[in-house]
Amino acid sequence: MTAAKLSDDHVPPEIVSSIFYTASVSDSMALLVAETQGRTQRFSWGNEGAVQLLGYGLEDLRAMPVEQLFPSLGGGELKLLLRRERAARRTLAVRTASGAMLETSVLTTPSPGGRRWTLSLRAADSEQERALRATADAHERRFSALTERSPVPTLLSEQGMRLAHVNDAFCTLVGRRAEQLLGTGWIDTVHGDDLDAVIEQVSEALDGGEVEVQARLVRDDASVRTTVIRFAHLFTPGVGAGFVATIEDITDRLAFEAQLAHQANHDPLTELPNRTLLAQYVAERFRPGTGGLACLFLDLDNFKVVNDSLGHTAGDELLVEVAARLRATVRPGDLVARFGGDEFVVVCEQVDEEAAVALAERITAALARPMRLGGVDVRPHASVGVTVQTAEHEAAEELIRDCDIAMYQAKASGKGRITVLDQEARAQARDKLRLVAELRDAIDNREISLLYQPIFSTADGTPVAVESLARWEHPERGPISPTVFVPLAEESGLIAGLGLFVLDETCRQLADWDRLMGYAAPPRANVNVSALQLDGNLPEQVAAALQRHGLEPARISIEITESALMKDPAMAREVLQQLRDVGVDLAIDDFGTGYSSLAYLRHLPVDCLKVDRSFVAELSAGHSEIASAVIALARNLNLSTVAEGVETVEQAEELGRLGATYLQGFSLAEPMTGGHTAAWFAAHGETAP
Repeated sequence: MTAAKLSDDHVPPEIVSSIFYTASVSDSMALLVAETQGRTQRFSWGNEGAVQLLGYGLEDLRAMPVEQLFPSLGGGELKLLLRRERAARRTLAVRTASGAMLETSVLTTPSPGGRRWTLSLRAADSEQERALRATADAHERRFSALTERSPVPTLLSEQGMRLAHVNDAFCTLVGRRAEQLLGTGWIDTVHGDDLDAVIEQVSEALDGGEVEVQARLVRDDASVRTTVIRFAHLFTPGVGAGFVATIEDITDRLAFEAQLAHQANHDPLTELPNRTLLAQYVAERFRPGTGGLACLFLDLDNFKVVNDSLGHTAGDELLVEVAARLRATVRPGDLVARFGGDEFVVVCEQVDEEAAVALAERITAALARPMRLGGVDVRPHASVGVTVQTAEHEAAEELIRDCDIAMYQAKASGKGRITVLDQEARAQARDKLRLVAELRDAIDNREISLLYQPIFSTADGTPVAVESLARWEHPERGPISPTVFVPLAEESGLIAGLGLFVLDETCRQLADWDRLMGYAAPPRANVNVSALQLDGNLPEQVAAALQRHGLEPARISIEITESALMKDPAMAREVLQQLRDVGVDLAIDDFGTGYSSLAYLRHLPVDCLKVDRSFVAELSAGHSEIASAVIALARNLNLSTVAEGVETVEQAEELGRLGATYLQGFSLAEPMTGGHTAAWFAAHGETAP
C-alpha cells in the first residue's frame, strides 16, 4: 500500500469486509446494530457473540426494540445511550432470552449518518468488578450520610441518568418520595419542554464537564418550580460515569424580579404602563421615514378642582376610572400609559390621521360619561393632542413630544378639544426647546450677565441702592429680553438656578465694590425673586450667599411680586418672616397689580412697596390717583416706597411732591455693568461721613 493510500480517510472495501466478517462469526464479542425506524430504535443485525451472550436467536434479535433489551433504561436515558454526536459507554443490565438480568458493559458507536449505532456488549461480573462495585456502594453510603440532611436539593448518579441517591431536600422540592425518584423516576419531574436541555447537560457532565441548566420541575401537585440544576462529573470505579447535581429553586426570586420590573415600568395607582415603558414601547415600533404610528396625549381638564374640592382620594378614584375607560375604549393592541399626574398617552399602530382623530373622539365621549365621586356627579373632560408619524419625525421621542405640544394647543383653544399638531406650532415648540437648552447652558456656564440700575432718594437726590437686572446676550440671536427668558426659565424648571446665580453674583459684586471703592460703594442691592423660589429653602440660600461673600444682611433687599405673595399667602408670610429673621430688607414689587388684601398686607413683614411703572406712566397724562393712593397707603403702614419707571423730570418732581421715598428710572440713570456702576457711584455718590 502506498503512502497516499495510508493517508486516505477511506478504508479500502476489502479491509472493511474482512473486519466485518471476523466480527460476525466471532463468539468472543457480542455485536449488535440498531437503527431508527420511524420513532423507535430497533436492532437490525447481531453477530454470533450476541447470540451466545443473550440467548436470543438472530431472528428474535432482528426488529427487537432496543429498550426491550435494556429494561432498566427509562425516561430520556435511551437518548444518552444512542447519541448521534459521539460514542457512549454504560454499564447496564440486559434481559436475556431466559428472562434473567445480566450486568454488561455496553459501548455504542454512532454511524456518520446518525441513524445507526453499533453496540458492543461485554459481561461485567468479574471478581474485580464486584469489588469495585462494593467500593462504589461504600462511597454512595458516605455521600448519603453527607447530603441527607442538607438543605440543598441534591442528586447522585453513579452511572448515566439513573439516580443512586436523592436527599430529603429534593423530595420536598418536587413533593415526591425517594423511591419514586431513584433510578430514572426523577426525569418525570422535569418539564417536558425542558427535558432535552437537561439531557444534553447530563451528557456533558458524564463526559467530564461541569455544567448548569435552567429547568422547570413539576411537583406532584402539578405546580411548577423554576430551578437551576448544576451538574458535576462523578466517576465510580467498576461502574462508570455519573454525576452529582445540586438544585437551586429560583421561582420566588424570578417572581420578585418580575414584580420589581413591573413596578419600575407601571404606575402604581392605575397599573398602566408608565413613562419609561411608554418610551420603550414607541422606540421599539418607531421606523424613521415611515408612517402609521400615532400618539394621543390627554390631559384632564379642571382636575385640580376635583382634588381641591373633593380631596385627593376622590382625585385618585377619578384617575383609576379614567384609566379603566381608556383601556375599554381603545383597540386591542393599543397602548394606554399614564404619562404623569392627570396626563395619559395612547399609542396606536397602523392608523392614519382620520382614524386617530376618530379614536380621540370615542375616548372623549367615553370619558364624559358621569361618574359618582364623594356624592357628586362628575363628568371628566380632556384636552387631546393628536400626532401621526411623518417623514419629518427622526426619533421616537419627537412623536411623543409633538402630541404633547398638540395637547397644549388644544388647552389654549379652550379645553375639551381635540387638536392635530400643525407644523407652524411644531416649529415654534422646537425652537422653544432649543432656547431652553441654550438657556440652561448659559446659566451653567455663567453666561447670564447682570446690570445694575441706581435707586435715588427723593430727599436729597443721592443714589442709595441699585437693582440687579439679569441680561442674556445670545451668541446668535443677540440680546434676549428678560420678559422672554425669565418666564421660559419658570416654565422649564430653570428659575431656581437662575435665581441663585443672580443672588450669588449680586453678593459677589457688592463685595468686589467694597474692596475697590470702600465707603463710596453702593450701600445696598435689590434682588428680584420669582414666585417659584418662594419656599422654605430661600432664607437659607440668602444667608449662605451673604456668608460666602462676607456681607451684612442689610446690604441686600429681596423683591417679591405682589402676585407671588397672593398664590399662597400663609406660606408667603412664613417665608418672609424667615427672611426678616436673616436680616435682609423686603420689598413688594409691582404693587397694585396683584389685587392683594389690604388687611393681609398690614401683617406682612415687609419694608417697602414698589409703585408699578404703569401707575407712574399715568402721571404724564395727569392721572396721579393710583400712585398717590399707593404712596399714602405705604406711609400709613410705615413703609417706604420706590417709584419705578421714572422717564421724565416732571414725573420725578410729581412723585417727590406725592411723598415717594425713592425713585428709579431711565431718566435718572440707566442700568450699567458692574465696572461702569463703580465709576458712576464714584462720581455721583455721597462723600465719606
